[in-house]
Amino acid sequence: MITSTQTNAPISGRGDESPVGIVTAQLKAAGLRITRPRLTILAAMVKLGQPASIEVIHEDLGRRGCDLVTVYRCMAAFEEIGIVRRSYLHNGTALFSLNVDDRPRYHVVSKTTKMVEELDSETTHDLHAALSAIETLLLARGYTDVGHIAEFFGTAPAHLRQTNAVLPESAIR
Repeated sequence: MITSTQTNAPISGRGDESPVGIVTAQLKAAGLRITRPRLTILAAMVKLGQPASIEVIHEDLGRRGCDLVTVYRCMAAFEEIGIVRRSYLHNGTALFSLNVDDRPRYHVVSKTTKMVEELDSETTHDLHAALSAIETLLLARGYTDVGHIAEFFGTAPAHLRQTNAVLPESAIR
């Protein structure tokens, strides 16, 4: 059995197609160690199953977790190598979600319910094409390391306000 030199914990085996297994492979490919805090944070994100703030992720870790500074550092490392994506609520609260594939994702966030809804694939494709064209234009003008964040905010239609797809207030602390 292969173990992490940091924790002596088993490392996800080859072919592990779980979200944690996929991002663990991405960590290894980026040259980052597989540590117990990183695995615990990733497992908490999978368990939450929705975009969440760093504070909520930390709170979800409970006793088995790590300190808040470690969560911030891990999230920064995860974001740098692309295994988490940052999105925002209309009030500026940063939310993080796992990025298991390289598919572009864009969201609309309800100002009233805090519900985060992913845009459909056709709209995402069109939006990504437009934003990619702008990035290409900026690169041609001499900018480097060009990227973008696009979030949409609005009041959810009445029929969506009645669903259970509301992001709980606890997810945005």
